[in-house]
Amino acid sequence: MADSRIYGLVGHPLGHSFSAHYFKEKFKSMPEKDSVYWNFDFSDLEKGISQLKSEGRLRGFNVTIPYKKAILAYLDEISEEAAVIGAVNTVVVEPDTRRWIGCNTDAAGFWNSLQAFMKDRLGEKNLQALVLGNGGASQAVQYALASHGIPYDLVCRPGHGPTEDAPQHFFRPRCIWNYDSLPEKTLKERISLIINATSLGMHPNPNAAPRIPYHALTASHYAFDLVYNPQETLFLRRCREQGAGICGGLGMLYSQADAAFSIWMA
Repeated sequence: MADSRIYGLVGHPLGHSFSAHYFKEKFKSMPEKDSVYWNFDFSDLEKGISQLKSEGRLRGFNVTIPYKKAILAYLDEISEEAAVIGAVNTVVVEPDTRRWIGCNTDAAGFWNSLQAFMKDRLGEKNLQALVLGNGGASQAVQYALASHGIPYDLVCRPGHGPTEDAPQHFFRPRCIWNYDSLPEKTLKERISLIINATSLGMHPNPNAAPRIPYHALTASHYAFDLVYNPQETLFLRRCREQGAGICGGLGMLYSQADAAFSIWMA
């Protein structure tokens, strides 16, 4: 298909990803059968970007771990939401100018999935969240929570918290904890929703999980994991065993992917 329009996924490694299959099926449903979707598994992002820049048929691509922040250096423009979040997961290539424009659909995808999971609980005044991790996916989660008035604490490694130049109205957790310092009392008395925004537990390393005091959880807690492969991670299993309601990242994956597709087809 020499005249195909090319889309794809940029990241490393990509053995965990469902995106190629998902988008190939979406393209099959279109009247025009001239679009393909490829995995661009780049261990060296700079060299990989050089290859993509030389491909005249490229029309857009998704961005996943670990390049959601690093991709910013190679873009010609970013959307207002992506600029605030500081991370991009969708790039559209303008066919005429060849300019690369970065967007973020993770925040909307996360919120849509969270609404389906928690339903009326999201409107409770005492709802407080705990976000694990502070990478590009986490910042989309924090943006969504802040946009909807849900206070949250942040757990991250030392030296990986919000920077001083972070937007004033976003990325302002009530408390910032290290994994070794998170008190059980905080989980028991203040937190209702725990969100794993790290890649811990993702295939091919399913036996990993964030180090938090799971025994402090109860049936009044909710746990959301952005990881979607496997569908029940070790994090979710440990939360479920304490009685917590759980939700994996597959719904978020589909929601953000649909939003990316709409951007490409606009």
